[in-house]
Amino acid sequence: MQHSVDCLVRVLESYRGRDKVIRTLCYGSQLVGGIISRKAEADASSHNLGKSLLLFSAQLSHCRTVLRLFDDMSMLAYSYSYGFGAKEKDGITRWISVLTNVADQLYYPCEHVAWAADSHLLGVKSDRWWVVSTVLWATSLLSSVLWGFKRDFTHTSGHSQIDRQMQVELLSILGCMADFMNAIHWMPHGFLWAGRFPPWLVGLMGTISSVVGLIKMKEGDFAQTCSAE
Repeated sequence: MQHSVDCLVRVLESYRGRDKVIRTLCYGSQLVGGIISRKAEADASSHNLGKSLLLFSAQLSHCRTVLRLFDDMSMLAYSYSYGFGAKEKDGITRWISVLTNVADQLYYPCEHVAWAADSHLLGVKSDRWWVVSTVLWATSLLSSVLWGFKRDFTHTSGHSQIDRQMQVELLSILGCMADFMNAIHWMPHGFLWAGRFPPWLVGLMGTISSVVGLIKMKEGDFAQTCSAE
């Protein structure tokens, strides 16, 4: 029990770990709140609970947006260190990764402008900036899916370490596809299934990708941090 608590504390003390926990709570609240609101229209108390969970989810989403105001420099440092992917073995992987980095790098300032406009800090309309940031996010997600498929098809199964890596990358593809579903939902109405998802389905897609993120974090850096001493 104490070890589990210590592990959770270590996760929450890191920015990346805290963001993943907040993200999971955000989409989980939207999933549960959406389901309750949908099934409890005649029950006032249950309906109010569902509404409260949806409001709580919205506040957590806003919290993550504010925290991302400080992500530009870390993303820029990563993009600079990667450059044009000279260390990659093939050109396809290299240019997919470069496209992903460019989309991610441009995403942050666009979202910042949209947030500032909604907060009445800038005298511009936020709608177009939210659309641009969503398009960039979708581009990054699609590029990540292509990168994941490319990596999986170049692996040779049979080695336990390689098989484990393939499982993690397949989970990454699943998480990116779930987020991509939501990204299309937040596009302007009339584009594919934009605007057609009920709150519970948005919460479900986000919860899937969030759980995938937690699993990947456990398999990666925090596997050592939270291992038994």
